[in-house]
Amino acid sequence: MNKLGLIAGNGVFPLEVARAARDRGIEIVAVAHLNESDRALDSVAGEVTWIKVGELQKIIDTFKNAGVSRAAMAGGISRVRLKDSFAPDARALKMLAGIGRFSDDAVLRGVAREVETEGIEMIDPVPMIEHWIARAGVGAGPDPTPAQRRDLALAFEVARRLGSYDIGQTVAVRDGMVASVEALEGTDAAIRRAAALVGAGLVIAKAAKPGQDLRFDRPAIGPATVELLAEIGAAMLGVEAGIALILERDRTLELARAKNLTIYGYAETGI
Repeated sequence: MNKLGLIAGNGVFPLEVARAARDRGIEIVAVAHLNESDRALDSVAGEVTWIKVGELQKIIDTFKNAGVSRAAMAGGISRVRLKDSFAPDARALKMLAGIGRFSDDAVLRGVAREVETEGIEMIDPVPMIEHWIARAGVGAGPDPTPAQRRDLALAFEVARRLGSYDIGQTVAVRDGMVASVEALEGTDAAIRRAAALVGAGLVIAKAAKPGQDLRFDRPAIGPATVELLAEIGAAMLGVEAGIALILERDRTLELARAKNLTIYGYAETGI
């Protein structure tokens, strides 16, 4: 592969995929979203086309005109901002009508199907940055207490049950009480809401939804996540080992150590 189409959302994930591809000699043809994607992408990708959320035909036309045969998605789109930035074209409206449900996973799968009908294979970008996949056990910070381990197990159980309804990826627990569940507001707002309700000491789980297509949407954390958790006095953040991404891994884990925040890779066998 010498050329990769990149559908870029928000956060640092698209930038890191673009950098990893560039380091491998792969040219990046990016489609970035206004008010979502980082403008730094202009200096990393070989070609960037800026669009509004929902301009599906423009994504496809950009890739076909550039001779792209493989593409990937990286980064999310804020559902809260959609009311101001959503501008679906005729193709997107037809796709949305066909899926019948306006949920994250359904929409991403729908977009992928539309792209693939044009002969462009949608691939998982994570193998290019696989060294950032979370490992099992304590990655940074103090060993969790027995009570924190129980809270984390509860948080993951709730996240997986609610995830089947495509509600969100994040659950916050303290002392056996579920303080918040991520919904439309997004991860950061859900965490702040939990802290406002129960104060410091939160244990937080970030988990993939059952059946989630990991080519398009993986749980991910980074330095900004750690800064937020330190700000609200959280005790531990658990992510799924072998699935979740720790973006800017060295920086993220070092920051967690400095903030005395536990980062834990949760495995199916428990903790």
